[in-house]
Amino acid sequence: MRVLFWGTPEFALPALRALGEEGHHLAGVVTQPDRPAGRGRSLAMSAVKRMATEEMIPVLQPERALGEDFMAQVRGLDPEISVVVAYGQILRPEVLALPPHGSINIHGSLLPELRGAAPVQWSIIRGFDATGVTIMQMEAGLDSGPILFQVEEPIRADEVGRDLMMRLSELGAEALI
Repeated sequence: MRVLFWGTPEFALPALRALGEEGHHLAGVVTQPDRPAGRGRSLAMSAVKRMATEEMIPVLQPERALGEDFMAQVRGLDPEISVVVAYGQILRPEVLALPPHGSINIHGSLLPELRGAAPVQWSIIRGFDATGVTIMQMEAGLDSGPILFQVEEPIRADEVGRDLMMRLSELGAEALI
């Protein structure tokens, strides 16, 4: 299947890798623009852009995922489905509807609990015993589309956000495939 992948941080890498390993054609990657980072404030590319560049996958980096020029670029990639993992912007309905099979999202919580940003950190802050990963069909609302699949994962007593986040990212990639 021709996949357009949307993602930015390290959390998205296992899903991007799994799609390629399973033989899906990665038509392109949409990620956030390079941003200043570090003490020198030099431009740094996202983890997803780094991997896509290494794998020679076309990369789009719009400031905002809208506008006719951007939509024409996406149409030119001819995706059958979009897979979104921690992209960092809310996508408009016309963007979600471009691929014939729509757009799905991997979210780092058991929706509808902890919709929105930083669900992994919030699950720890709120003292949850467990969290998980949700694969959902995307629609106009924030993390509000139909749930396709969920996997629960316990939160260890001494766990920090980064460890849980990496575990959930691997779990999400497995659930996606």
